[in-house]
Amino acid sequence: MPHHHDHDCAHEHDHDHDDHDSLSTGAQDNLYQYIDRANVMALNADDNCKGSDAIKPWHERTSEDKFVESDADDQLIIRIPFTGSVKLRSVLLKTGPADLTPLKVMLFANEDNLDFQDVADRKPTQEFDIAQGREVGEYAVKTAKFPNVSSLTLFFPSSQGAETVRIYYIGLLGTWTERKSNPVITVYEAQANLADHQKIQGTEGNFSAFQS
Repeated sequence: MPHHHDHDCAHEHDHDHDDHDSLSTGAQDNLYQYIDRANVMALNADDNCKGSDAIKPWHERTSEDKFVESDADDQLIIRIPFTGSVKLRSVLLKTGPADLTPLKVMLFANEDNLDFQDVADRKPTQEFDIAQGREVGEYAVKTAKFPNVSSLTLFFPSSQGAETVRIYYIGLLGTWTERKSNPVITVYEAQANLADHQKIQGTEGNFSAFQS
């Protein structure tokens, strides 16, 4: 059942802890600059939020100034498109606090039109349980399952007790390559017209060559 919230997704200050330096490699292989942030989409997000509020540069990963919170219930879908092809290594999440933390996250690679009706029938590419805490957590994916990702959809199916879920930060680590455009193939003839070709002697008409 829909319900209303008196929060502002752009202004929320609370205890802000630094995450562990074990994520230091994220500064080098962070995919932030390769996310098509203008087209990040959130389904069932509060009206005061937009999906890109959780997509922040590396130095703002612990910030709680902006976040995405679900609206009508505790389910949330965030779809993140890339500007090229990505080999995904890890997903970074800062969520919560407490029972606003999602119970788990389900990842879907290259599912551009996934909605709440679809997720019930789809097996995620990979999923993780989410622990409560105010630090940024790293979830290392099986890279063999995410070798050529053009978009990543994150589905948060439920909270850990609250009526909504809240996401402060989504970070993605991996390698990016420019998406190769499809080669232009010129088809000169769909079907050979024997009248336009010179027959090669001795082939009884089964082979032809272009006239010079």
